[in-house]
Amino acid sequence: MANLVRWEPFEDMLTLRDAMSRFFDEGMLRQGPFGTWPFRSREGGDLPAIDMYEEEGDVMVKASLPGLKPEEVDITISGTILHIRGETKDETEEKRGSYYYKERSYGAFERSLDLPVEVKADEAQATFENGVLTLKLPKAEQAKAKQIKIQAK
Repeated sequence: MANLVRWEPFEDMLTLRDAMSRFFDEGMLRQGPFGTWPFRSREGGDLPAIDMYEEEGDVMVKASLPGLKPEEVDITISGTILHIRGETKDETEEKRGSYYYKERSYGAFERSLDLPVEVKADEAQATFENGVLTLKLPKAEQAKAKQIKIQAK
């Protein structure tokens, strides 16, 4: 005796959706030396993860740059575009053996961000601590909010 199975037309679509989700989660994101980095630069290097927020009238930018030294990072601001460039280099060149794994990537990266407001580039401050670059970018005067008082008649 045969069993009757109810046909669900959308069941196959859910399987396709799950397969596509897995592809984008696992196939497109490369496990890099500093965790999963979903972006790649044109030169093949990884792009740093960045946080941008406003604090006390300044635009704050934090970038994760583990393994780099401050002198290996170049920061420029042109208009409202912030450019962060750098390069990680392979310090050892092993000729004797063969690698089983080589997950630490090397190469140049460049990250350009559109700042939400005009900033005073000449008053910008940059600090580098424990692989985290922190930029404090003061807002330009025209970008700061001004309160207008209402006069009653």
